Amino acid sequence: MTTAISQEVTYLEAISQALDEEMSRDERVFLLGEDIGPYGGAFRVTEGFQKKFGDWRVLDTPLAESGFVGAAIGAAMMGMRPVVEMQFADFISCAFDQITEVAAKNHYRWGAAVPMVIRAPYGGGIHGGPFHSVCPEAWFFHTPGLKLVAPSTPYDAKGLLKAAIRDNNPVIYFEHKFLYRRAKEVLPEEDYIVPIGKADVKRTGRDISLITYGAMVPLALEAAEILEKEAIDLEVVDLRTLLPLDQEAILESVRKTSKVIVLHEATKTGGIGAEISALISEYCFDHLDGPILRIAAPDTPVPYSPPLEEFFLPKVDDVLRAARQLATY
Repeated sequence: MTTAISQEVTYLEAISQALDEEMSRDERVFLLGEDIGPYGGAFRVTEGFQKKFGDWRVLDTPLAESGFVGAAIGAAMMGMRPVVEMQFADFISCAFDQITEVAAKNHYRWGAAVPMVIRAPYGGGIHGGPFHSVCPEAWFFHTPGLKLVAPSTPYDAKGLLKAAIRDNNPVIYFEHKFLYRRAKEVLPEEDYIVPIGKADVKRTGRDISLITYGAMVPLALEAAEILEKEAIDLEVVDLRTLLPLDQEAILESVRKTSKVIVLHEATKTGGIGAEISALISEYCFDHLDGPILRIAAPDTPVPYSPPLEEFFLPKVDDVLRAARQLATY
Protein backbone atom coordinates (compact mmCIF):
# COMPACT_ATOMS: atom_id res chain seq x y z
CA MET A 1 0.00 0.00 0.00
CA THR A 2 1.46 3.38 -1.01
CA THR A 3 0.99 6.53 1.02
CA ALA A 4 -0.42 9.51 -0.87
CA ILE A 5 1.99 12.41 -1.09
CA SER A 6 0.50 15.72 0.00
CA GLN A 7 0.63 18.37 -2.67
CA GLU A 8 2.17 21.78 -2.24
CA VAL A 9 -0.28 24.63 -1.77
CA THR A 10 0.36 28.17 -2.96
CA TYR A 11 0.02 31.21 -0.73
CA LEU A 12 -3.17 32.12 -2.64
CA GLU A 13 -4.62 28.62 -2.26
CA ALA A 14 -3.83 28.69 1.46
CA ILE A 15 -5.91 31.86 1.84
CA SER A 16 -8.75 30.32 -0.16
CA GLN A 17 -8.62 27.15 1.96
CA ALA A 18 -8.81 29.16 5.17
CA LEU A 19 -11.89 31.03 3.97
CA ASP A 20 -13.58 27.84 2.77
CA GLU A 21 -12.91 25.99 6.01
CA GLU A 22 -14.02 28.83 8.26
CA MET A 23 -17.23 29.38 6.27
CA SER A 24 -17.96 25.67 6.51
CA ARG A 25 -17.17 25.62 10.24
CA ASP A 26 -19.13 28.74 11.24
CA GLU A 27 -22.26 29.92 9.44
CA ARG A 28 -21.74 33.43 10.82
CA VAL A 29 -18.74 33.91 8.53
CA PHE A 30 -19.59 35.62 5.25
CA LEU A 31 -17.68 37.49 2.56
CA LEU A 32 -18.23 40.82 0.86
CA GLY A 33 -16.26 42.81 -1.66
CA GLU A 34 -15.97 43.87 -5.27
CA ASP A 35 -16.30 41.12 -7.89
CA ILE A 36 -15.87 38.29 -5.37
CA GLY A 37 -19.04 36.44 -6.49
CA PRO A 38 -19.32 34.81 -9.93
CA TYR A 39 -16.01 36.36 -10.99
CA GLY A 40 -14.17 34.92 -7.97
CA GLY A 41 -12.29 38.07 -7.02
CA ALA A 42 -9.55 39.98 -8.82
CA PHE A 43 -7.05 37.24 -7.94
CA ARG A 44 -9.52 34.30 -7.96
CA VAL A 45 -9.27 33.70 -4.21
CA THR A 46 -13.05 33.20 -3.92
CA GLU A 47 -13.59 31.34 -7.18
CA GLY A 48 -16.58 28.99 -6.82
CA PHE A 49 -17.50 30.30 -3.37
CA GLN A 50 -20.81 31.90 -4.34
CA LYS A 51 -21.95 28.69 -5.99
CA LYS A 52 -20.99 26.69 -2.87
CA PHE A 53 -22.19 29.03 -0.12
CA GLY A 54 -24.90 31.11 -1.83
CA ASP A 55 -25.52 34.75 -2.72
CA TRP A 56 -26.06 35.88 0.87
CA ARG A 57 -22.71 34.61 2.15
CA VAL A 58 -20.63 35.81 -0.79
CA LEU A 59 -21.84 39.32 -1.51
CA ASP A 60 -20.75 41.39 -4.50
CA THR A 61 -20.62 45.05 -3.51
CA PRO A 62 -20.63 48.38 -5.34
CA LEU A 63 -17.34 50.25 -5.77
CA ALA A 64 -17.80 51.92 -2.40
CA GLU A 65 -15.24 50.82 0.20
CA SER A 66 -16.54 53.11 2.92
CA GLY A 67 -20.05 51.74 2.40
CA PHE A 68 -19.31 48.03 2.48
CA VAL A 69 -16.77 48.31 5.31
CA GLY A 70 -19.42 50.18 7.28
CA ALA A 71 -21.93 47.42 6.49
CA ALA A 72 -19.40 44.84 7.68
CA ILE A 73 -18.87 46.71 10.95
CA GLY A 74 -22.62 46.73 11.56
CA ALA A 75 -22.90 43.03 10.78
CA ALA A 76 -19.98 42.25 13.11
CA MET A 77 -21.60 44.18 15.93
CA MET A 78 -24.76 42.13 15.40
CA GLY A 79 -22.88 38.86 15.89
CA MET A 80 -21.78 38.01 12.35
CA ARG A 81 -18.15 37.49 11.27
CA PRO A 82 -17.66 39.33 7.99
CA VAL A 83 -14.52 39.06 5.87
CA VAL A 84 -14.10 42.07 3.58
CA GLU A 85 -11.93 41.90 0.48
CA MET A 86 -10.23 45.06 -0.70
CA GLN A 87 -9.56 44.47 -4.37
CA PHE A 88 -6.20 46.19 -3.81
CA ALA A 89 -4.90 47.44 -0.46
CA ASP A 90 -4.51 50.91 -1.97
CA PHE A 91 -8.29 51.33 -1.98
CA ILE A 92 -8.48 50.85 1.80
CA SER A 93 -7.92 54.60 2.17
CA CYS A 94 -11.51 55.14 0.98
CA ALA A 95 -12.68 53.33 4.14
CA PHE A 96 -10.16 54.94 6.50
CA ASP A 97 -12.76 56.70 8.62
CA GLN A 98 -14.86 53.56 9.09
CA ILE A 99 -11.82 51.50 10.08
CA THR A 100 -10.03 53.94 12.40
CA GLU A 101 -12.96 55.86 13.88
CA VAL A 102 -15.63 53.16 14.11
CA ALA A 103 -14.24 49.61 14.00
CA ALA A 104 -11.10 50.35 16.00
CA LYS A 105 -12.79 52.40 18.73
CA ASN A 106 -16.07 50.61 19.41
CA HIS A 107 -14.70 48.26 22.04
CA TYR A 108 -12.98 51.15 23.84
CA ARG A 109 -16.09 53.30 23.73
CA TRP A 110 -18.67 50.84 24.99
CA GLY A 111 -17.32 47.31 25.03
CA ALA A 112 -18.74 46.21 21.68
CA ALA A 113 -16.87 43.42 19.91
CA VAL A 114 -16.19 43.96 16.20
CA PRO A 115 -15.17 40.51 14.88
CA MET A 116 -14.32 41.35 11.29
CA VAL A 117 -11.39 40.85 8.92
CA ILE A 118 -10.29 43.11 6.09
CA ARG A 119 -8.20 41.29 3.49
CA ALA A 120 -5.79 43.75 1.90
CA PRO A 121 -3.75 42.53 -1.12
CA TYR A 122 -0.71 44.77 -0.89
CA GLY A 123 2.79 45.37 -2.20
CA GLY A 124 4.74 45.68 -5.41
CA GLY A 125 6.66 43.43 -7.71
CA ILE A 126 3.76 42.95 -10.11
CA HIS A 127 4.12 46.20 -12.10
CA GLY A 128 0.83 47.54 -10.81
CA GLY A 129 1.93 51.15 -10.62
CA PRO A 130 1.36 53.74 -7.89
CA PHE A 131 -2.35 52.99 -7.31
CA HIS A 132 -2.15 49.20 -7.07
CA SER A 133 1.13 48.51 -5.24
CA VAL A 134 1.11 50.39 -1.96
CA CYS A 135 2.14 48.96 1.42
CA PRO A 136 -0.28 50.83 3.73
CA GLU A 137 0.40 48.99 7.00
CA ALA A 138 2.01 52.01 8.71
CA TRP A 139 -1.22 54.00 8.26
CA PHE A 140 -2.97 51.61 10.65
CA PHE A 141 -0.01 50.74 12.88
CA HIS A 142 -0.73 53.98 14.77
CA THR A 143 -4.36 53.02 15.50
CA PRO A 144 -5.15 51.38 18.87
CA GLY A 145 -7.94 48.82 18.62
CA LEU A 146 -6.80 47.22 15.38
CA LYS A 147 -4.79 44.07 14.84
CA LEU A 148 -2.51 43.82 11.80
CA VAL A 149 -1.06 40.61 10.39
CA ALA A 150 1.23 40.06 7.39
CA PRO A 151 2.07 36.41 6.63
CA SER A 152 5.05 35.40 4.50
CA THR A 153 4.36 31.68 3.90
CA PRO A 154 1.34 29.56 2.93
CA TYR A 155 1.37 27.94 6.39
CA ASP A 156 1.24 31.31 8.12
CA ALA A 157 -1.22 32.71 5.56
CA LYS A 158 -3.75 29.99 6.33
CA GLY A 159 -3.19 29.88 10.08
CA LEU A 160 -3.27 33.64 10.58
CA LEU A 161 -6.41 34.10 8.49
CA LYS A 162 -8.24 31.43 10.48
CA ALA A 163 -7.07 33.06 13.72
CA ALA A 164 -8.16 36.49 12.45
CA ILE A 165 -11.65 35.26 11.54
CA ARG A 166 -12.06 33.75 15.02
CA ASP A 167 -10.79 36.89 16.79
CA ASN A 168 -13.30 39.27 18.35
CA ASN A 169 -11.34 42.34 17.23
CA PRO A 170 -11.06 44.00 13.81
CA VAL A 171 -8.07 42.54 11.98
CA ILE A 172 -6.46 43.87 8.81
CA TYR A 173 -4.94 40.93 6.98
CA PHE A 174 -2.14 42.06 4.66
CA GLU A 175 -1.61 39.45 1.95
CA HIS A 176 1.27 40.14 -0.41
CA LYS A 177 0.34 39.84 -4.09
CA PHE A 178 3.89 38.93 -5.13
CA LEU A 179 3.68 35.79 -2.98
CA TYR A 180 0.30 34.58 -4.31
CA ARG A 181 1.63 31.99 -6.75
CA ARG A 182 5.33 32.03 -5.88
CA ALA A 183 5.30 30.83 -2.26
CA LYS A 184 4.43 27.11 -2.01
CA GLU A 185 4.32 24.70 0.91
CA VAL A 186 2.78 21.40 2.03
CA LEU A 187 0.19 22.21 4.71
CA PRO A 188 -1.13 20.05 7.57
CA GLU A 189 -4.40 18.29 6.86
CA GLU A 190 -5.72 18.95 10.34
CA ASP A 191 -7.22 22.24 11.48
CA TYR A 192 -4.68 24.71 12.89
CA ILE A 193 -4.22 28.40 13.61
CA VAL A 194 -1.17 30.63 13.90
CA PRO A 195 -1.61 32.77 17.02
CA ILE A 196 -1.85 36.50 16.45
CA GLY A 197 0.91 38.42 18.21
CA LYS A 198 3.69 35.83 17.87
CA ALA A 199 6.73 36.33 15.67
CA ASP A 200 8.64 33.40 14.20
CA VAL A 201 12.38 32.94 13.77
CA LYS A 202 12.56 31.64 10.22
CA ARG A 203 16.34 31.17 10.44
CA THR A 204 18.51 31.13 13.56
CA GLY A 205 21.83 32.95 13.50
CA ARG A 206 24.45 34.37 15.83
CA ASP A 207 25.86 37.48 14.11
CA ILE A 208 23.07 39.80 12.93
CA SER A 209 19.31 39.94 13.55
CA LEU A 210 17.26 40.79 10.48
CA ILE A 211 13.72 41.73 11.42
CA THR A 212 11.16 41.73 8.63
CA TYR A 213 7.78 40.49 7.37
CA GLY A 214 5.74 39.71 4.26
CA ALA A 215 7.47 39.35 0.90
CA MET A 216 10.76 40.51 2.40
CA VAL A 217 11.12 37.24 4.35
CA PRO A 218 12.08 35.04 1.37
CA LEU A 219 14.38 37.85 0.19
CA ALA A 220 16.06 37.89 3.61
CA LEU A 221 16.46 34.11 3.61
CA GLU A 222 18.05 34.25 0.18
CA ALA A 223 20.53 36.84 1.41
CA ALA A 224 21.26 34.73 4.50
CA GLU A 225 22.29 31.78 2.31
CA ILE A 226 24.77 33.97 0.44
CA LEU A 227 26.15 35.52 3.63
CA GLU A 228 26.66 32.11 5.20
CA LYS A 229 29.38 31.47 2.62
CA GLU A 230 31.10 34.62 3.89
CA ALA A 231 30.92 33.43 7.52
CA ILE A 232 28.19 35.96 8.40
CA ASP A 233 25.38 34.20 10.25
CA LEU A 234 22.07 36.04 9.78
CA GLU A 235 19.08 35.43 12.04
CA VAL A 236 15.78 36.12 10.23
CA VAL A 237 12.87 37.11 12.47
CA ASP A 238 9.50 37.11 10.70
CA LEU A 239 7.16 39.38 12.65
CA ARG A 240 4.00 37.80 11.14
CA THR A 241 1.91 40.11 13.36
CA LEU A 242 2.59 43.84 13.16
CA LEU A 243 0.07 44.93 15.78
CA PRO A 244 0.35 43.83 18.53
CA LEU A 245 4.09 43.67 17.96
CA ASP A 246 5.97 40.73 19.50
CA GLN A 247 8.44 42.91 21.35
CA GLU A 248 9.98 40.09 23.35
CA ALA A 249 10.90 38.10 20.22
CA ILE A 250 12.60 41.18 18.76
CA LEU A 251 14.53 42.00 21.92
CA GLU A 252 15.52 38.39 22.53
CA SER A 253 17.07 38.14 19.08
CA VAL A 254 18.90 41.46 19.47
CA ARG A 255 20.31 40.48 22.86
CA LYS A 256 21.77 37.40 21.20
CA THR A 257 23.33 38.96 18.10
CA SER A 258 23.93 42.60 19.18
CA LYS A 259 23.50 43.82 15.59
CA VAL A 260 20.26 44.62 13.77
CA ILE A 261 18.87 45.19 10.29
CA VAL A 262 15.19 46.12 9.93
CA LEU A 263 13.79 45.39 6.48
CA HIS A 264 10.43 46.30 4.99
CA GLU A 265 9.05 47.02 1.54
CA ALA A 266 7.04 50.06 2.59
CA THR A 267 8.60 53.50 2.24
CA LYS A 268 11.16 54.37 4.88
CA THR A 269 10.04 57.52 6.66
CA GLY A 270 7.56 56.86 9.45
CA GLY A 271 7.47 53.14 8.68
CA ILE A 272 7.17 50.22 11.08
CA GLY A 273 10.94 49.88 10.93
CA ALA A 274 11.27 53.23 12.69
CA GLU A 275 9.20 52.00 15.65
CA ILE A 276 11.22 48.77 15.85
CA SER A 277 14.44 50.78 15.78
CA ALA A 278 13.17 53.00 18.61
CA LEU A 279 12.07 49.97 20.61
CA ILE A 280 15.51 48.39 20.32
CA SER A 281 17.26 51.65 21.20
CA GLU A 282 15.07 52.08 24.26
CA TYR A 283 15.34 48.56 25.68
CA CYS A 284 18.47 47.03 24.16
CA PHE A 285 20.91 49.92 23.76
CA ASP A 286 23.54 48.31 26.00
CA HIS A 287 23.50 45.16 23.85
CA LEU A 288 24.17 46.91 20.54
CA ASP A 289 27.57 46.61 18.88
CA GLY A 290 26.68 48.72 15.84
CA PRO A 291 24.05 51.07 14.42
CA ILE A 292 20.53 49.83 13.69
CA LEU A 293 20.24 49.78 9.91
CA ARG A 294 16.92 50.20 8.07
CA ILE A 295 16.34 48.91 4.55
CA ALA A 296 13.14 50.16 2.91
CA ALA A 297 11.77 51.68 -0.26
CA PRO A 298 12.54 55.34 -1.00
CA ASP A 299 9.93 57.95 -0.17
CA THR A 300 8.18 58.06 -3.53
CA PRO A 301 5.07 56.44 -5.01
CA VAL A 302 5.66 52.98 -6.47
CA PRO A 303 6.83 53.36 -10.10
CA TYR A 304 4.94 51.63 -12.91
CA SER A 305 7.98 51.11 -15.13
CA PRO A 306 9.44 47.62 -14.43
CA PRO A 307 13.07 48.84 -14.29
CA LEU A 308 12.12 51.72 -11.99
CA GLU A 309 10.03 49.43 -9.77
CA GLU A 310 12.96 47.01 -9.51
CA PHE A 311 15.17 49.92 -8.43
CA PHE A 312 12.51 51.11 -5.96
CA LEU A 313 11.96 47.80 -4.12
CA PRO A 314 14.46 46.49 -1.54
CA LYS A 315 16.72 43.80 -3.00
CA VAL A 316 19.00 41.00 -1.86
CA ASP A 317 21.99 43.19 -2.66
CA ASP A 318 20.73 45.81 -0.21
CA VAL A 319 20.69 43.22 2.56
CA LEU A 320 24.16 41.94 1.62
CA ARG A 321 25.57 45.46 1.67
CA ALA A 322 24.05 46.28 5.07
CA ALA A 323 25.11 42.97 6.61
CA ARG A 324 28.69 43.34 5.40
CA GLN A 325 28.80 46.86 6.79
CA LEU A 326 27.54 45.70 10.20
CA ALA A 327 29.91 42.74 10.26
CA THR A 328 32.88 45.13 10.27
CA TYR A 329 31.89 46.71 13.59
